[in-house]
Amino acid sequence: MDILLVASAFNSLCQRMGVELADRGHRVDVVLASHGDDAIRDAVRGFEPELIIAPMLKTALPEDVWREHTCLIVHPGPPGDRGPSSLDWAIADGAWQWAVTVLQAERSMDAGDLWASVPFRMPAVGKSDLYRNEVSDAATAAVLLAVERFADNSFKPQPQTDPSIRVTWRDAFRQEQRRIDWEGDSTETVLRKLRGADSQPGVLDELCGQELFLHGGHPEDRLRGDPGELLATRAGAVCRATSDGAVWIPELRPRRGSGDPAPFRRPATDVLGDRLGRLPEVPAPLEPAAHRRTWTDIRYRHHGDVGFLTFAFPGGAMSTSQCRRLLAAYRYALTRNTSVLVLGGARDFFSNGIHLNVIEAARRPAEESWANLNAMNDLVEAVLRTTDRLVVAALGGNAAAGGVMLALAADEVWCRTGTVLNPHYRRMGLYGSEFWTYSLPRRVGPETAARLIQEAVPVSAATAARLGLIDRTLPVSPSVFPDEVTRLASELADSPGLRDRIDSKAASRVRDEARQPLDAYRQAELAWMHHIFFDRDAPYHALRSAFVRKQPTGSPRPLDPALDITP
Repeated sequence: MDILLVASAFNSLCQRMGVELADRGHRVDVVLASHGDDAIRDAVRGFEPELIIAPMLKTALPEDVWREHTCLIVHPGPPGDRGPSSLDWAIADGAWQWAVTVLQAERSMDAGDLWASVPFRMPAVGKSDLYRNEVSDAATAAVLLAVERFADNSFKPQPQTDPSIRVTWRDAFRQEQRRIDWEGDSTETVLRKLRGADSQPGVLDELCGQELFLHGGHPEDRLRGDPGELLATRAGAVCRATSDGAVWIPELRPRRGSGDPAPFRRPATDVLGDRLGRLPEVPAPLEPAAHRRTWTDIRYRHHGDVGFLTFAFPGGAMSTSQCRRLLAAYRYALTRNTSVLVLGGARDFFSNGIHLNVIEAARRPAEESWANLNAMNDLVEAVLRTTDRLVVAALGGNAAAGGVMLALAADEVWCRTGTVLNPHYRRMGLYGSEFWTYSLPRRVGPETAARLIQEAVPVSAATAARLGLIDRTLPVSPSVFPDEVTRLASELADSPGLRDRIDSKAASRVRDEARQPLDAYRQAELAWMHHIFFDRDAPYHALRSAFVRKQPTGSPRPLDPALDITP
């Protein structure tokens, strides 16, 4: 079937929907509604879809489009739920279960006939994490069911006038409802408000005399102070006292029009800068005690003969300092007596490579791009040069660009089903680095590697496994994924042929080094990247700025051919 996806942004859900439908034999194209109604009409005329699906839409479809074509809207709420902030209300109300519903477009918002609905559990995580995982799983299942029903001409969607459906309108969830009362709100209430706005729109507040949006929230079990007081910093985050405890806030965003030239999300300490004064840096131990309730973005633990190095960076982006801290933690993990080391293993993002927001905010973006890329390369090279144990990259969530290459540096790559990979760089105007010219052909062969880099489109976990890009898919829920990784890694450590595999791996690294040293791959890639970074007219700079500042750029069809970046 020919299916057109219409979305306000080519976000994680839109990408997953596209690859899941393509995996089932459908021909899929995408058009961005942010480019206007005429772009949608042009896409409909050119593609002539049999079905139109809107995975994430902030504006209404043109009336002539939904009247002339079957258009299905993905709504993150149960049947009868209506309004633009469904998920925000569910988090604020402490709902333990919610749903995704697929309904037909009509004049009234969310009032169309119901084609499918799939429920999901609501874990205590941030809204963006929830959206990319439980919501994404339910939305995909609901859309696939709706597509199947659409193909069956005998199916009749359920009108919302059916008395069994309870219609509930929920207004937009506004900043007044998100506002934190630091004197009166409990820590759990503060956390719920922060988690309900962790990616967008943030919680508007005042810090150090400036109005800022707070992004993300995590509990702190030891530090205490007067409610609202800043207590400490840690790895770019700030700790703030509540009425009965404290919370860590990793990122802040200045208001547009505030005079700050970088009004987008960044590490909290970067935004506040000198206004923090002499606030102490309180690092977390790499191996915190199991009973601790405190935030850290990098943790190490070992279970039997397996080491686990987990990391969770907001948005999956890794700045220069984050790459260096993760490399230090990796080197620590190598000092532990284990035969298997798992890199990742947490729910949500694995890595999306270099930190474009930090780069965009830097006084010298080219120099920061270069420093960040070299720090990322150092980390990937350390994984590639590990020969005394097996390294497993466990991806509970999506990965892109250098983050994919970090995973491919491991001996085995495991992905949760539903993970979407973007093993390419061209849509950001980059040639690429992180040893992709070594790791990608080694995995899938030179022809497939060239196609993945040139086409620059998302790849599902299932397709990645078929291509040989990854080794195993784990068909489990996001909450179960960490335990399943622990179980499988323990089995791997106990397998009888493990020592032979490690010896074979070491011998293979020696042969590959003799054929072409890793440093040769690195220097060849970096030479091209240096040229791009320090060329003021290179498309990378405009593409990066538009991406970070959420400005439309280029074609309204994100699957159109990418830029030709040829050395």
